[in-house]
Amino acid sequence: MTIDLLSRRGVLGVFAATSVAAAPVMANAFGFLRGAGDVRRIRMYSGRTGESIDTVYWVDGKYVREALNEINVFMRDWRSGDTIGIDPRAIDVAAASHRLLQTNEPYMMLSGYRSPRTNAMLRRRSSGVARNSLHMTGKAADLRLKSRSVAQMYRAAISCKAGGVGKYSRSNFVHMDCGPIRTWGA
Repeated sequence: MTIDLLSRRGVLGVFAATSVAAAPVMANAFGFLRGAGDVRRIRMYSGRTGESIDTVYWVDGKYVREALNEINVFMRDWRSGDTIGIDPRAIDVAAASHRLLQTNEPYMMLSGYRSPRTNAMLRRRSSGVARNSLHMTGKAADLRLKSRSVAQMYRAAISCKAGGVGKYSRSNFVHMDCGPIRTWGA
């Protein structure tokens, strides 16, 4: 007889699968955390690398370090392979927006962390890339959903009142960050 031991991540996965839908609504929580409950989950894939992530990164008021480490690697600069510690607040904004959109479809991540070298290269190609982009500090992500419009994603992210939100309709993505509250591209 073989006994399979569940890792901490395995237990968290089972817990998430059974409790995400039953998470309590916190009516007095800050705007973007309303309805987040005791579990926060992020689902994304990268068309650039072919990788995907579906992880519970917050349980009972605490970030799960192993999950944050996985997110750091997933959101790396795919051009250089460089990683940085992604600010968990940036993940909170994306996860809260995703929850508001009521879809099971994972985000397509177009850009997470960008090394200064990558950011400089992109600035030479496009006027839409900020010199001091929050992507370079792990505080931003450019995201897309097939099942939701850019306008829907933009409105959901704005309603979180938790950072910057940019609408890029022609490129079909929304920028979300955990910097100062501001919007553009409306």
